Amino acid sequence: MSNLDREAVPALCGGRGFVVAEPVRELLSPRRVKLGEATEVRRLLPNLGRRMVGAWCFVDHYGPDDIADEPGMQVPPHPHMGLQTVSWLHEGEVLHRDSTGSLQTIRPRELGLMTSGRAISHSEESPKAHARLLHGAQLWVALPDTHRHTEAHFEHHADLPVVTAPGLSAKVLLGALDGAESPGTTYTPLVGADLTLTQGTDTRLPLRPDFEYAVLSMTGEAHVDGVPVLPGSMLYLGCWPHRTSPARRVRRRPDAPRRRAVRGGADHVVELHRAHAGGDRAGAGRLDDGLPLR
Repeated sequence: MSNLDREAVPALCGGRGFVVAEPVRELLSPRRVKLGEATEVRRLLPNLGRRMVGAWCFVDHYGPDDIADEPGMQVPPHPHMGLQTVSWLHEGEVLHRDSTGSLQTIRPRELGLMTSGRAISHSEESPKAHARLLHGAQLWVALPDTHRHTEAHFEHHADLPVVTAPGLSAKVLLGALDGAESPGTTYTPLVGADLTLTQGTDTRLPLRPDFEYAVLSMTGEAHVDGVPVLPGSMLYLGCWPHRTSPARRVRRRPDAPRRRAVRGGADHVVELHRAHAGGDRAGAGRLDDGLPLR
C-alpha cells in the first residue's frame, strides 16, 4: 500500500509516555520471520503495541533446530548503525565476521556484543563443521543520541558473572544483577540475564523500580508472577517507579525444562540506558527479596 501523504508528520517512537507506572503482565506472541537462507526465527520485539523494553528494541528467538544435514545459519553481510547486537546461544556455534576485521566463533553461554555506532557490516553463519542443534537468541539495544555515532567495535566475553540462590543460577549478560556486573560495554542503564531454574524451584529475583522488565522463555515453562510463560513467548512486566523494593516471583514446574532470559532497562529510544562492568558473585541472598519465579 502506498502512502500518498506529502506532508507526513514524523512521530517519536518509544519514550516513557507508553510505560504505565504499575506492574504489567502482557504476554507477547512471536511472529515467524525468515533470517538468511535457512533459519526461521520467532520475533518478539518489535511487537504489535510493544516496540521496546527499555533500550532493548529487538528480540529474535530461534531453535532448537536440527541442522545436522543442513548448512545452519547463513546470514550474508549486512549493515547496522546506531545500535548494539547481542548474540546469545544455548546450543551450537555461530561464526561472527565484520567490517572492523573481527572474526569470532560464539559458543553457548558466551557473549557476542557488536556496537555498530556510526556504521558496521557483519555476517553470521554456522561453521562448516557444526553441532547437530542450533538454539539461541539475538537482541538489539538502541544507542542513545550521545553515542549513536561512536566508533564501531566487537566484544567477545566467554567468562560472565553468575548469581546463585537455591534452585537458581543467573548468568549476567549485560548490566548488573544483585551486585554481579557483566564486562560487556553498555551506554545506557539496562540488565540482561540468563536464568536456570531447577525442577520445582520457587524463588524471587530483585528488580530495580525504575526499569522495565520482560521474560523470554527459551526452554520449558515457567510461571512469572503467576503467569505461565511457554518456550518462544515473552512476558512484558512493565515497571514500578513508585515502589522502593520491587520483587517478582518466578516458579518452575516440576516437569519443565529450565532456561529463560530476563531483560530490563530504563528510559527510551532518545535517552536510553547504560550498564556496568566487572566481577562475579555467588550465593546472593537478596534474591529472596525479589521477582517471583517458579
